[in-house]
Amino acid sequence: MSDLRTVSPNKAKASLRRAMRKKRPIFIWGPPGIGKSDIVGQVTDSFHNSHLIDIRLSLWEPTDIKGIPYFDSTQGKMVWAPPMELPDEEMASKYDHITLFLDEMNSAAPAVQAAAYQLTLNRRIGEYKLPDNVVIVAAGNREADKGVTYRMPAPLANRFVHLELAVSFDDWFEWSVDNNIHKDVVGYLTFAKCDLYDFDPRSSSRSFASPRSWTFVSELLEDNEDDESTTTDLVAGSVGEGLGIKFMAHRKIASSMPNPSDILSGKVKELQTQEISAKYSLTVSLCYELKEACDKNDKKFDDKVNNFLRFAMDNFETELVVMGIKLALTQYSLPIDPDAIACFDEFHDRYGKYIKAAQSA
Repeated sequence: MSDLRTVSPNKAKASLRRAMRKKRPIFIWGPPGIGKSDIVGQVTDSFHNSHLIDIRLSLWEPTDIKGIPYFDSTQGKMVWAPPMELPDEEMASKYDHITLFLDEMNSAAPAVQAAAYQLTLNRRIGEYKLPDNVVIVAAGNREADKGVTYRMPAPLANRFVHLELAVSFDDWFEWSVDNNIHKDVVGYLTFAKCDLYDFDPRSSSRSFASPRSWTFVSELLEDNEDDESTTTDLVAGSVGEGLGIKFMAHRKIASSMPNPSDILSGKVKELQTQEISAKYSLTVSLCYELKEACDKNDKKFDDKVNNFLRFAMDNFETELVVMGIKLALTQYSLPIDPDAIACFDEFHDRYGKYIKAAQSA
C-alpha cells in the first residue's frame, strides 16, 4: 500500500466536496479509527440544508438494498417494496443535498456488493430510483488491515473515485481544538505526534492508538479523579498498554505544573519543572485559558496575553513559543492587539521570523 497516493483528512474533505458537487461517487479507503465516517459527516454538514444517511453495508442482506417482492392484488403481479432506509422522493424534497454513505462496503458479502454495484452504476435497482439530489459515498478498510473484507469487483471499483486516507497530526490538531479534546491529550500528542496512530495489523493487541481511541481517552478523563488505577485501566484499554502507561506518566508530571490562571494573572513568572512533554501540555492549557477569557470578554484579556508572552519568552524553548502563539492566532483566532501588549515589540523582535516561517509552512 505504500506506493499509493494518500491524502490527509483536510485534503479528503476538499476532494469530497468537489466530487459531491459533480454527483460523482467516491470511495474512501483507510485503516480503522482514522475518521472516515466523521469526514463524510463534516462534508455533508457543509452543504446547505443537507442530510446524511449512514448505512453499515456489512450488516445488510441483498434484500435490504433491492427490497422484498410481494403480490399486488390490484395489479395481479409481483412488485418490489424498497427498503425504508433508502431516500424516496418525499424525503428528498425536504433537503437540497443528501449523502447516502455506504460504510464498510467491502466488508459486505459479495451478493450485497453486487446489489450496491447496481445502485451505484445505474442509480437505481429494481423499481427503486435514487432521487437527483442524492450523492453516494462509500468507505472501507484495506485488505492489508486484516479486517473482514472481500475483494471489490473491478466493475464496481471502476464506478468510484478512490481516495486513500492517511493520518495527519496537523489536521487532527486543528480538529481537536474545535472539538474540545482534553488538554492533556492534546498536550501529550503535540509532544509525541507519532503516538496519534500506531495500528499494526500483525499485532495481537485489541487496543491501539487512533484518532478515535484518543477521543475515548479524552471523554474518560476526569480532572479531579482520585482513582488513578481506574483511569489507567481505561486509558490502556483505549490506546494499548504501552501508550497508556506513557500517557499517564506524562499526565502525572503535567499535573505538577503551575496553574495556567496563575501564570496569566502574573502570579507565577518562573517555571521550575523542565520536563519537555509537560511544557507542551502547559502551552496548550494556557491557550485554552486565553480562549476562555476572550469568549467571556474579560477586561484583563490584553494583560493576560502579555503575561502569556512574557512567561513563554522567559521559560519556553523557541519551538514551544512559536507553537503557542500559532495556536492562539491560527486555531483560536484570538484578537491579539500588538499596541495593547506591553512586551509585544520584544516578542516580535525575538520570534517574529520563526512565527512567519511557521505560518507559511
